[in-house]
Amino acid sequence: MRFQILDIIPHLKNPVTGEIVSTADRLNQVVETARRAEELGYDSFSVGERHAGEFISSSPTTVLAAIAAVTSRIRLQSGVTVLSVLDPVRVAEDYATIAQLSRGRLELVIGKGNEVLQCPLFGLDVADQWALLAEKYGLLRRLWTEENVTWSGTFRPALTEPTTTPRPFAGAPRVWHGSATSLTSAALAAKWGDPLFTANAIQPRENYQVLIEHYRDEYERHGHDPRHAYLGSGSGAGCVFIANTTQEAKRQFGPVYEALTTGRNVPGNNSPFRDIDHAVAEGPALVGSPEQVIDKILSYHELYCHDLQSIALPTTLPFGQQLEILERFALEVIPAVRAAAPTTLWGDADPYAGRPVVHGATEPDAAASVTADHHTHRSSHVHAH
Repeated sequence: MRFQILDIIPHLKNPVTGEIVSTADRLNQVVETARRAEELGYDSFSVGERHAGEFISSSPTTVLAAIAAVTSRIRLQSGVTVLSVLDPVRVAEDYATIAQLSRGRLELVIGKGNEVLQCPLFGLDVADQWALLAEKYGLLRRLWTEENVTWSGTFRPALTEPTTTPRPFAGAPRVWHGSATSLTSAALAAKWGDPLFTANAIQPRENYQVLIEHYRDEYERHGHDPRHAYLGSGSGAGCVFIANTTQEAKRQFGPVYEALTTGRNVPGNNSPFRDIDHAVAEGPALVGSPEQVIDKILSYHELYCHDLQSIALPTTLPFGQQLEILERFALEVIPAVRAAAPTTLWGDADPYAGRPVVHGATEPDAAASVTADHHTHRSSHVHAH
């Protein structure tokens, strides 16, 4: 299994102490966490995008560019790029720039977003959000894989032979599809033969299993090799906390978790796991001893067979404590899970693993032609679960 750190950059007071860091400090913490995650051997770092609520992640491209400047190995992802409200031309340009700055380490996770207030902010009708996502993704794919693109659609003016610049480093970046509660994103990912990222946050695990099974069925129905249907899974927002014993972890983190959960009232987006005992017993929260957390991840893997595990640090805690959790997870959890749950993601059999940066090169090479055409020329290596 591979491991990702996700930060959707909530900017909240600690509900127990009332403390909150400045906006500048919070943003710099994201960059420093990514730098430290690379040192600890995490596989990727993901920055979210939100345009409403108590978040400061409205410009994930800026944050990812800052991370690219202080790292050299870790993959950079978005989580998610809210493509339904964005201009695909701008997305193509911005993320291709990050791909160049990072020398090919970029992968996108796209979605419609789960905040209804973002649509009126951009002058869009929330009823169109799925159609917007599908149309804009089709255009984005063409902008990254073709030059002199001529295109017309429903939601933006037609294009006549533009070529976006810069071109992506070593071919078009891989695109994942984020799926929270609907089958629609899962179906869109399957249509294009792309990987899926399930939120695995506010519903019972059985509900997410329905989305995952639908994705894999549709993936195969569209003629794609099911061995390459990579899957990522979340673990709840800011719900990682490790202590020597599970009892101690719940004692320390429980008051913060419960105050944040009780204080959050976003219809359709509230966690049913209202107290720490419920969250640990039945929810995706990775709170407990290292052994408890290992067992929890592997229990979800037994159901989902996912390749990439995403975790989000509890960002209202003091930053030093967050880094301690980051380190303990890397040293005491990741090795055991990797050994028990192998995957070909970002390995030799993965077309996107051959990016030049992985091997220390500084310029694009033949990986460009492999990745640009990876949907029609697929590896035959077995995707190990």
